[in-house]
Amino acid sequence: MTTATDELLTVPEVMARLRLGRSTVYDLIRSHRLVSITVGRARRIPRSALREFIADQIGEAA
Repeated sequence: MTTATDELLTVPEVMARLRLGRSTVYDLIRSHRLVSITVGRARRIPRSALREFIADQIGEAA
């Protein structure tokens, strides 16, 4: 069973998956290329938004 916490990734988790630095991930968020939400003071990236970002990057590269 999938829980809400499985669907939301932290910035460090996204950094690890994309093999990018912290500032690059936050730049992607600021530029609205990577969708994120704020829960209290915590920034979270929906797993579906990460998949969409990767698909967009693959589409641009083709």
